[in-house]
Amino acid sequence: MDTDIEESQLSDAWAVANTWWPESPWLQALIVIGIGLFLSLLAIVICRIVLRRIARGTTTSLDDQVLERIEPPLALSIVLLSVWEATNVVQPPEPLPFAIRGLIVSIIVVLWGTAAVRISDLTFVTLLEMPTVQWVQPKTAPLMKLAGRLIVVGGAAYFFFLAWDLDLTGWLASAGILGIAVGFAAKDTLANLVAGVFILIDTPYKLGDYLVLDSGERGRVVKIGARTTRLITRDDIEIVIPNANMSNATILNQSGGNDLATRLSATVEAAYGSDVNKVRGVLLAIPPDLPHVVANPPPAVHFSTFGASGLVFKLRVWVDKPEYREPVLDEMNTLIYNRFAKEGIEIPYSKHDVYLHQSNQ
Repeated sequence: MDTDIEESQLSDAWAVANTWWPESPWLQALIVIGIGLFLSLLAIVICRIVLRRIARGTTTSLDDQVLERIEPPLALSIVLLSVWEATNVVQPPEPLPFAIRGLIVSIIVVLWGTAAVRISDLTFVTLLEMPTVQWVQPKTAPLMKLAGRLIVVGGAAYFFFLAWDLDLTGWLASAGILGIAVGFAAKDTLANLVAGVFILIDTPYKLGDYLVLDSGERGRVVKIGARTTRLITRDDIEIVIPNANMSNATILNQSGGNDLATRLSATVEAAYGSDVNKVRGVLLAIPPDLPHVVANPPPAVHFSTFGASGLVFKLRVWVDKPEYREPVLDEMNTLIYNRFAKEGIEIPYSKHDVYLHQSNQ
């Protein structure tokens, strides 16, 4: 009995609606568009009042910025979908419905694709500022942004083609064959690109580090590109090295570790019979006169061994930058020689006694 009453009420309501609903399809289309505008405004109100109030209670500003980015495409998408539905109500002759549908879907794809790119960039920027997130670093963030954009653009292009009923099978097959051909033709370039990605992620060195390679090249890193790494030598000569070579090379990073300073040693001998304490004092007085030598860690002198011709000492200092090692060593050796001569400390040299024996005829 109750079911019959409910069905009767629904029938009466539908009858009233039919009397209110206009017979003209154009008026029906206008009503549909009006409903779309109302729903669009309702979505804006929900985003600005309800969702943003919830977002303010979070610890990050990412959700607030995401809401700002999705509000315009959401509102416009609702209006465009109402226009699409209004087109179905009017039922214009072909190919007008196909063109309107393709145009509307294309606009929606562009709107949401643009919003997705911006949200992707904001996400990586926010993750970069979070100390607890280790997999996003200043060196890898641009690469990840680019990857995110490529994914969004690829997805948007796919839906764009679908909107116009374009068959992608042939395109995908051609792209696969082209990709294989390009891979074989540019395998060295691809190897450098892949190596560049792993260098940026693994960070065996960074900008400003002073490197010495097993092949003999040395210099300060001035650029880490997608394909090559560039070093500047002390002679202001730029060395361009493919990233594939860098990934396979044994690298001595003289700027690695917690301290940027690098240790430098000079070895000198004093003749047997020299005053060890005097030699030590003369050597320790030299570092304050050297350029680019830091006070901490302090210089040190070690009486290392008894040599074949004299007592072997090592003066060890710390240089603020690795590229100053050679000029500092030159200045240090010069001062050692002059100070030893001034203090009367003999620097021995190898002596060989040659005995000549006259053979009996």
